[in-house]
Amino acid sequence: MADDMGSTVPRRQLGRALRDLRTEARMTLDAVAEAMQFSRQKLWRIESGLGPARAVDIRAICELYAATPELTGALTALAGETKAKGWWHAYGLAVPDWFEMYVGLESAACKLRGYDESLIPGIFQVPAYTQGVYQNRRDMNEDEFEQVLAVRRQRKALLTRRLPKAPVLHSVLSEAVLLRSIGGRSAMADQLNDLLEITELPNVSIRVLPLAAGAHYGTLAGTFMMLDFPLHTRAVPEPSVVYCESLTGALYLDRPTEIAAYERVWSSLDGLALDEGQSKQLISKIIGEVYHG
Repeated sequence: MADDMGSTVPRRQLGRALRDLRTEARMTLDAVAEAMQFSRQKLWRIESGLGPARAVDIRAICELYAATPELTGALTALAGETKAKGWWHAYGLAVPDWFEMYVGLESAACKLRGYDESLIPGIFQVPAYTQGVYQNRRDMNEDEFEQVLAVRRQRKALLTRRLPKAPVLHSVLSEAVLLRSIGGRSAMADQLNDLLEITELPNVSIRVLPLAAGAHYGTLAGTFMMLDFPLHTRAVPEPSVVYCESLTGALYLDRPTEIAAYERVWSSLDGLALDEGQSKQLISKIIGEVYHG
């Protein structure tokens, strides 16, 4: 399991604990950064789970917050786990810094629920479709693109993983995603046929939100992924997180109010989307009429 999730979950756990301690101490990020002689950015990255932490720094921060010796010891030990490397570290720039946390969370999740309104999700993409997505990236050479494809293959392998158990993935795709030609007709036919094959996996559900649904809650939310985590040996599971991506970065939302808002969005999408059988029929129809016609 450690190889799959790398340092992502320990970083989140440590960052959350440090934020709670700082809140209890009624100190601002700037005040703590000044006291520790850190940059504000360094402290923010540690609290956000975006970077590794040194045990000596965590021990000093805990002393500043007057944490108990037991908690200090636990968080110092956790700092050591924030340096673990997951499989994605071998792919360099193919996994940007802002996407690294998502790949780790995806590897550790037990349930994924995603809505996509513009592209086929990366975890489902076939090479020809990915080529179409990246065809205008003049800053990417052939070797870098091959790394992108390798990351896609590794992520897709999660869906058939034996140990730990493969996550359950519920995907809702806007019908527009199926009609938007990426990479040409042949690439789209291959991609949609592959989606039909993926739906045969017992842990994967792909449903289509028809254009006829009109404006809906998801229109406001845009593309997102909700990730839930297993208990393992913990009495309480790792908190859920919502991932929202943009061209140059991403948001990781995990406050209870944020999770609740996206649960409402998901409930709306769940009610509007075609069922799995109807979705397969529509995908097959689009293949025949749009891309093989």
